[in-house]
Amino acid sequence: LAYRGLFSGLLASQRAVARLESNSLLLFFGLSIIIQNSVSLAFTATPRGYEYLSDVVHFGNVALTGNRLAALAIAVALLAAILLFLRLHLFGLAMRALIEHREAAAVVGVDIDRVQLASFGLGFGTAAVAGALVSMTEQVSPFMGFPFTIAAFVVIIMGGLGRIGGGIAAALVLGVIETYGVALTSASWRSILLYGVFVLVLMFRPQGLFGGRAIVR
Repeated sequence: LAYRGLFSGLLASQRAVARLESNSLLLFFGLSIIIQNSVSLAFTATPRGYEYLSDVVHFGNVALTGNRLAALAIAVALLAAILLFLRLHLFGLAMRALIEHREAAAVVGVDIDRVQLASFGLGFGTAAVAGALVSMTEQVSPFMGFPFTIAAFVVIIMGGLGRIGGGIAAALVLGVIETYGVALTSASWRSILLYGVFVLVLMFRPQGLFGGRAIVR
């Protein structure tokens, strides 16, 4: 999947994104639809699942299955590794510079094309690991990623564009709201709670909960 990300990044960034930078989000949504349907044709769209580490582990009054604990541990370790990479490794610093200001990064010697392709590979590779972790707890299909994609965009915008720590904090806040909201109401309220909080943030703090000051034009 990481190599597929490299190919998609090369195809999109070198041609379309350069000309249609403002429509890059729409472009990559289109690419995701192509990938989903290609996988569906190759492996069918039938949801599949398997049992792995299904034993229940008790922590006082809290009970969790082993697969959820394993998924949590791997996710936290992967997140820590990515944060260290972005903060300490030269290539990670180049990625952050590219996020902050593309032209300034090029001026100081950052190879824009190379860093951009590596970013696509890292992103798709991380998504592959996330998909494997999700498969430990529920059935999977080629089209299961769309709700997670939308939730990820909500987290990114709520945390503030370019704010890694803000995104982590926003994900925790949404997770707590969703968990307790569903427990107090019903599962049918899950999407209402998620997007309701998102709309409120856009209305009262459009730069995100942890973003900088809003720009007044």
